[in-house]
Amino acid sequence: MDDFNQVQESDFEKLGKLRDYFASHHTLPSYSYMQQLLNLRSKETIYKLIARLKLMGFLDTAPDNKLSPGKRFFERHISHATVQAGALTNAYAEGGDYINIDERLVKKPSITELVPVKGDSMKDLGILEGDTVVVQKRPVANEGDVVVAIIDNKFTIKTLGKENGKFVLIPANPDFEVIRPKEMFEIYGVVVGLFRETV
Repeated sequence: MDDFNQVQESDFEKLGKLRDYFASHHTLPSYSYMQQLLNLRSKETIYKLIARLKLMGFLDTAPDNKLSPGKRFFERHISHATVQAGALTNAYAEGGDYINIDERLVKKPSITELVPVKGDSMKDLGILEGDTVVVQKRPVANEGDVVVAIIDNKFTIKTLGKENGKFVLIPANPDFEVIRPKEMFEIYGVVVGLFRETV
């Protein structure tokens, strides 16, 4: 098979460098700078690499003919191995898949918002201060959903529950009391995921 179409193992190492560059500069390098960045000797080698990455869906061409990230550019490797919070497991496992985090957490971009968490009223559900929750904005939720609600023009994040046929907001921390709204309250959205940055 012509090496123009053949995926090479080193392509993924070079793709990693392009991803790092994009993360730092929010754009892809020019062809000439890419040659330097990836330590490739000829323009022909660059063109073949780009063609292979386009074929795999990692790169694309924007309407202005500039190079742009393809659909798979933001995929991240997800291991077949799991990490245990209890007993130890083997550190390495063969294989794995790739997922796009945005596709996993953001099903409807037009109604999705990222909301920073302040306070520890939901810590027993693993929602900690400093986390960012992914919220799908909608005024209706089901009992048991973790919601962002508005009470007295203030946000709060709690589990939606029911007592005597009326909605209540239940914390996940025994130091906090269940909120029983005396008047109508507004559901801002339902929490569909979260992420946390570590230092």
